Amino acid sequence: MSSYSQVPRNRPTICGTGSCRVRPNRTTAAPLPLACLIASLAFHLPAAAEPSFACADDRAAILTGRGIVDFDVEIADSSEERARGLMFRKTLPSGSGMLFVYDKPRQVAFWMRNTFIPLDLVFMDATGTIRHIHPDARPFDETPIPGAVTGDPHPERQLILEIGGGEATRLGLAPGQPMATSQLDQEKAAWPCG
Repeated sequence: MSSYSQVPRNRPTICGTGSCRVRPNRTTAAPLPLACLIASLAFHLPAAAEPSFACADDRAAILTGRGIVDFDVEIADSSEERARGLMFRKTLPSGSGMLFVYDKPRQVAFWMRNTFIPLDLVFMDATGTIRHIHPDARPFDETPIPGAVTGDPHPERQLILEIGGGEATRLGLAPGQPMATSQLDQEKAAWPCG
């Protein structure tokens, strides 16, 4: 038993900003319950700061519900680099990928021609926010993979991250999550580089 008396369960507790008290009855006045004291402190604590990521040209990160997931990335920002992509690669290490960068948002579709490994395609808008994920694209499949689902009112994409098949699910990636990368206009980025 603690050094203070127990507050009966049928006694109302009154809490306001910065103060708590137990409504006294005629016989005893109980001390502040610990839970009420902790609740009052919550009004005085600063809000948690948004995590930051120090961007580099060969690094990118996505802020997930589980925390920051960072990647070593190869940048494909020319027509030739985007056309070749990850063709002819036999492996892709976990934690790495290729970031396709367009000078401005546009409707895009990808295929898996000459691609030996399954890939997850993560499509992002001009703010770096994930808008669509196509999981486990099949090797050698030439069926177009659109960057937006049917009916998306804003189907334009500026960034596409290709990572190993199954990685998006394993890492907890989902639409609505922001990416930090030096490839974005930091004034428009949903999660600017820190």
